[in-house]
Amino acid sequence: MGDARSPVETGVMHDLLWDAALDASRNGIIIVDTEGKILKCNKAAMRALGRPDLAPGQFHRDIVPSAWPDLKHVMETGIPQTGVRLELPHAHIIANRSPIFMDGRVVGLISVFQDISEYEAIISELKGYQELHQELAAIIEISSDGLYITDGDANTIRVNQAYERITGLKREDLIGYNMRDLVARGVFDRSVTLEVLKRREQVSIMQRVLGNKLVMVTGNPIFNEKGEIALVVTNVRDMTELNELRSKLEETQLLNVRFQEALLEQERFEHVLKDMVIKSEAMVRVVRRAVKVAGVETSVLITGESGVGKSMLARIVHQLSPRKDGPFVKINCGTIPESLMESELFGYEKGAFTGASAGGKAGLVEMAQGGTVFLDEIGDLKVDMQVKLLQVIEEKSFSRIGAMKPQSVDVRIIAATHHDLKELTDKGLFRSDLYYRLHVIPIHIPPLRERKDDIPILVQRILAKFNQSLKLKKRLAPEVVYRLMEYPFPGNVRELINIMERMIILSESQEITLSDLPMELSGSFFREGAPPENGLSLKAMLSAMESRILSRVLEESRSITEAAHRLGVHPSTLCRKMTRLRLGSFAKKQ
Repeated sequence: MGDARSPVETGVMHDLLWDAALDASRNGIIIVDTEGKILKCNKAAMRALGRPDLAPGQFHRDIVPSAWPDLKHVMETGIPQTGVRLELPHAHIIANRSPIFMDGRVVGLISVFQDISEYEAIISELKGYQELHQELAAIIEISSDGLYITDGDANTIRVNQAYERITGLKREDLIGYNMRDLVARGVFDRSVTLEVLKRREQVSIMQRVLGNKLVMVTGNPIFNEKGEIALVVTNVRDMTELNELRSKLEETQLLNVRFQEALLEQERFEHVLKDMVIKSEAMVRVVRRAVKVAGVETSVLITGESGVGKSMLARIVHQLSPRKDGPFVKINCGTIPESLMESELFGYEKGAFTGASAGGKAGLVEMAQGGTVFLDEIGDLKVDMQVKLLQVIEEKSFSRIGAMKPQSVDVRIIAATHHDLKELTDKGLFRSDLYYRLHVIPIHIPPLRERKDDIPILVQRILAKFNQSLKLKKRLAPEVVYRLMEYPFPGNVRELINIMERMIILSESQEITLSDLPMELSGSFFREGAPPENGLSLKAMLSAMESRILSRVLEESRSITEAAHRLGVHPSTLCRKMTRLRLGSFAKKQ
């Protein structure tokens, strides 16, 4: 049968079919003539441009003014444009523009475009995911802990650099492999991942890698929305490194404790120097040792000649010790009669013997409870008393005379002697067990003749003390100090104090000179030089003595300033004396 439609009907159907075809496209389509008048447009174009009223007969330049110059250029040149991006208020579009030719000339233009806003949103979200993925990957890589990640089937999907460093394994030997296979191959002795998958909770174990590397691993399950384990993340820490860190920490803490102790000792040492008068290296070593042992609960044995200051050092040890608030009881073993020694040291109960006090009596050891007992001249203690003293040291107990049972006592023992206890021990006069209990920390104080550098400062301190107590203003001539330094002082510091007191009291003038020296010192007046010739005047002898003093001090000093300081005179005064005494060979000292 033939088509019964009229040409008009056929044209209408053709137009309707054409419009339907355009509207079926998801891309926007607009056809304009050379003047920019819209001939055709579809619904997709209306949506993309946000113009539901868009219709043929309108001008494109009124709809999208910014695009008209490009459209006009295409129709004038006949050159199409592709991939043109337009940012409109309602959408971002990509357009392809092609000229329409008829009989060899351009009669219009077709623009096909697509709204890419949704795609850009997807791309932006994808970029966000990529950036997040990169950040997470970076965090995993820079972690100081080793990280080992598997999926829910125990397949290795990621390890970080720290894991490689800690275990010595390479990621290319692990990624893609199942933990069961790695355990079977002996790479790991056991797997925390498999334990996590089995128990569905955090698990920590000690794991051995390649048979010798010991690491601590902690596996954590990560569940998906269905409650299934999607990932297992394992933290790995090298126990070797942790042990080294712990060792370094303990070492640092120990060093800190030692530093604090050294600082405390230095503070104590400087505190002691304020009360003691010392300059020689020998006495500095003695004081440092005393400061060090003060804080230790152990027996101390101080040795040295009579008069060197053993009692003073013992009191310093007590004052720097934790027992400083307790009593300090001094017992001179050489002055207490043998018959009274036991009762004086340990006391007695009432009625212990004829003439005993009715209430009994506490001994000196008992009176030192919580403090320090200083046993001076312990070498004079008889053997039977040595036994009871040993009981105090070893058992912290003693018995009063007449007591039925011993009683406890908390004291520290400091002993001192001028005897050679080792020699007494060898002769059987001193118990060896007591000797070794006392000789834990020995401190030997050298005699004054072996530390002459201490004499000038000792002399000045003694002079200042007597001047203050006697309300005097005496001063010492430099040659007197020099003479005192030459004297051997068999009585040590005690003898020096006695000599100084005698000169201060008996001297007639404000200045103490060589004429005020006692006979024991004046007898060695010219020890270094030749004896004076007959007829030599006092003035000549004093000049000779002054010359020897200055010569010696200058030889021992690095500069004239230092020598003047030691002599207690101004440098200019010393220079004048050097000129007068013709000591020009020392002029090179600055």
